[in-house]
Amino acid sequence: MDYKSEFITFMARAGALTFGDFVTKSGRKTPYFVNTGKYSSGGQIAQLGGFYADCIMGSGKLSKNTVLFGPAYKGISLAVATAIALAGRGVDIGYCFNRKEAKDHGEGGALVGHKLRKGDRVLIIEDVITAGTAVREVLPILRDAGAVVDGLIISVDRMERGTGSRTAIQEIWEEYGIPTYPIVTVRDILGCLHGTPVDGKVRIDDEIAQRMKAYMSEYCV
Repeated sequence: MDYKSEFITFMARAGALTFGDFVTKSGRKTPYFVNTGKYSSGGQIAQLGGFYADCIMGSGKLSKNTVLFGPAYKGISLAVATAIALAGRGVDIGYCFNRKEAKDHGEGGALVGHKLRKGDRVLIIEDVITAGTAVREVLPILRDAGAVVDGLIISVDRMERGTGSRTAIQEIWEEYGIPTYPIVTVRDILGCLHGTPVDGKVRIDDEIAQRMKAYMSEYCV
């Protein structure tokens, strides 16, 4: 089993990936839902960091100047867990994250952790991308520090377009030239779990598979 299949199984076991009847924030009725807030233990966050590390090492974007950046708030724990996982594989790199409000006492500033400098190559670590708001908010901070954003690493690409004809990932590429590397896509999930049991239970049977395909045909790019 490759790391993508292992990650999909991991999400299902953790309850972060579920199937049934859900409504997204945009009002779409979806047969599948990804909730990264379900990860709640040290063992789970350690495993999650390992999957992000796998994705980064396979992206071709890892260099001696790479720094991991986690947008507040969910991205903070993800960046830390990923940095620890990479260190365990002999790759010791910096990480940092932003405060929601800049600190005006002590050392001050909006960033915590590695002090970004010119020449740093940043990988932004996020969970899922819906509208890309968090990424757009932190880009000026990173670029003002002289860093170059090499890519965006996310857990799942739902491959859905927004209000227009493009996905948020496509918009980020077209507007800023930043590529996105998902650990898995929704198509990976369908291909991995359709008819395949996890702990004795089939999560995607033929009915769910048909509903997923119909949803993807209507909303995915």
